[in-house]
Amino acid sequence: MMSREDFVSRFGGVFEHSPFIAERAYDGGHLREPLTAAGVHASLTAVFRAASPEERFGVLSAHPDLAGRLAIAGELTEDSRKEQSGAGLDRLSPAEHARFTELNSAYVEKFGFPFIIAVKGLGKDDILSAFEIRIGNGRDEEFATATAQVERIALLRLTSMLPEAE
Repeated sequence: MMSREDFVSRFGGVFEHSPFIAERAYDGGHLREPLTAAGVHASLTAVFRAASPEERFGVLSAHPDLAGRLAIAGELTEDSRKEQSGAGLDRLSPAEHARFTELNSAYVEKFGFPFIIAVKGLGKDDILSAFEIRIGNGRDEEFATATAQVERIALLRLTSMLPEAE
């Protein structure tokens, strides 16, 4: 079995800037060799769901704004940079960028955490449409939607890192 240090080093960023999830998953002893995307995801997700509401809020808050200041400054994690680039968020027109900035600000003001969506397979128009719909949600509904998106992002990241079971 992989050491705790190696496991946390490899999987600590799957949930954005939240290595405590990988630490607790390893410490829980539920991981089985060979490690697969589905198996590791199940362990990490169980820890995420068992975390306190404040900890889950912290995970949501650790995510960058879509097409936001971190992207402009080149300060996204490598995973977030690839994900946003794949959706075309690094190639917005000035008007599109202004709309993302406006929605990001309104969303954070309303919910207290950034808009989170698994962007793989989506284009900027799909993302903007989801943004405009979800900003009308209530806080509890949006917290649940955002946490589900975080779990989906984690699975997509793990799928690119690990093989599936034979």
